[in-house]
Amino acid sequence: MTRLRKKAFIALFLFTLFIFGTMMGLRTLKPSDGFSDLAPGMEFVEERAERKRQDVKDMVVSPIQSHLAGDTKVVFTKSDRDYSIFYDVHIFYYLWYGSSKMDNKYIHWDHVLVPHWDPKIAASHAQGRHTPPEDIASSFYPELGPYSSRDPNVLESHMAQIEAAAAGVLVLSWYPPGVADNHGEPTEDLVPAVMDAAHRHSIKVAFHIQPYKGRTDQSMHDNIKYIIDKYGKHGAFYRFRSSTGRVLPLFYVYDSYLTPPESWAELLTSKGSHSIRGTSYDGVFVALIVEERHKHDILASGFDGMYTYFASNGFSFGSSHQNWKAIKAFCDGNNLLFVPSVGPGYVDTAVRPWNNHNTRNRVNGRYYETSLQAALSIRPEIVTITSFNQWHEGTQIEKAVAKKTVTRLYLDYQPNQPDLYLELTRRWAEHFNKEKDKWLM
Repeated sequence: MTRLRKKAFIALFLFTLFIFGTMMGLRTLKPSDGFSDLAPGMEFVEERAERKRQDVKDMVVSPIQSHLAGDTKVVFTKSDRDYSIFYDVHIFYYLWYGSSKMDNKYIHWDHVLVPHWDPKIAASHAQGRHTPPEDIASSFYPELGPYSSRDPNVLESHMAQIEAAAAGVLVLSWYPPGVADNHGEPTEDLVPAVMDAAHRHSIKVAFHIQPYKGRTDQSMHDNIKYIIDKYGKHGAFYRFRSSTGRVLPLFYVYDSYLTPPESWAELLTSKGSHSIRGTSYDGVFVALIVEERHKHDILASGFDGMYTYFASNGFSFGSSHQNWKAIKAFCDGNNLLFVPSVGPGYVDTAVRPWNNHNTRNRVNGRYYETSLQAALSIRPEIVTITSFNQWHEGTQIEKAVAKKTVTRLYLDYQPNQPDLYLELTRRWAEHFNKEKDKWLM
C-alpha cells in the first residue's frame, strides 16, 4: 500500500509539473496581461545562401483593396533562382547607437536602468547604467557587437539583412535636426547615408516621427516640409498610392495621442488653418492606437490610418491580437488603413527591470509566427515589423549571437542560427503576398 501511495504521489507530481509547463507556454503565445504599467516603446527554410542582388529582372505590381500600394513587389534574379522584396512589409529601424571606436563613447548601449515610478517598487530593483561592451542595455547580444549607427559597414550589413528578410520598407525613427531622445544624440545628419545604403539594396525609406519636446501640429507641418524638401527626390524615398489614386509619402506618427484631435485637424483636414491636404506636402499619415478610445480620436484628427507598434500581445488594446478584427472593421468602415505590428518577442528588463510581466518569450520563433498569422487573418494591406534593431526591448530580428560574460548571460536564438528571424520574415512575406493574390480573386 505504501508503494502504491508513493507511485500515486510521483504520478500526481509529474502531472502537475506538466500542467504548469503547458500553462506557461500558452501564456507566452496568448498572454492575458492588460494595459497596466505601460512602458514606451519552428521550422523555417534551411537555405542560407548569401543573397547578393545582381540585377533587376522584373517588377510586379499587385493591386490591393481600398488603398493601392504603388510597387508592392520587386523581383531580383540570382544564378540559381529569383527572389523578391515586398513593399507592403515595413520594418521599424533605429539609428541611435554609438560605439567608442566611431563616436568616442557608447550611445544607447549604456542606457540607464529606468526606475519604476513607485519608489517602493524602484527600491527593489537594480539601478545605474550599463557598461559596454561586455554589459549592454539588451537581453540579447548583436552579432556585430555594440555597434555605431555611423559605421558605413554596419549600415551596409543592416541593409543586406533587411533585404534578406524581404522587407521592402525601412521605417526610420526620426527626430528633427538637433533633436534627440532622452538617452541619445541627434542623428538626422545620418539620414542621407541610410537613404543611400537602402537604395543600393532597392529598399525604400519611410519616416517614423518621434515625440519630442514642443511637438505640435505646427512643428509637424515644418517637419513634413523639411523631410519632403530634403529627401522627396531621393530614389529610396517611399510613397504609397492612396485611395484617391494619388501617390503620396507615408509617415508613421509615434505617440500621436499626445496631441489633441482638434490640433491635428488643423494640419490633417482640408479645412484646417494650416492644412497640408491637397498641397505638395500632402501624405498618408498613420497614427498610433494604444487605447480603444484612440480610434475615434484618430478619425477626428484627420489621420489616414492607424498602427499598433508594440510587439507584446496583450500589452495594450491596440497590440492585442484579439482586438485586430474589430479595429480593422472600424478602419474599413471609415476608409482608414489598419496596419498591425508584429514582432518576434518582447523583453525590456535590461532597461526596465520591473517590467517582466510584459515579457513575451520567443519560443524558437513560434511567438513570431503566431503574431504573423494573427496579422494575416485580418487581411491587412501593410504589415509592420517591430523591429529590426530595437535591442533595448528585445524585439529585434537582427542577427544575434550567444554570449556569456562574468556578470551576464545573454539570450540568443539557439538552437537556430543567428539569421532565424530574417528567414522567418522572408518566408512570411512571401506567404503574405501569395495570400493577397487569393484575396483578390
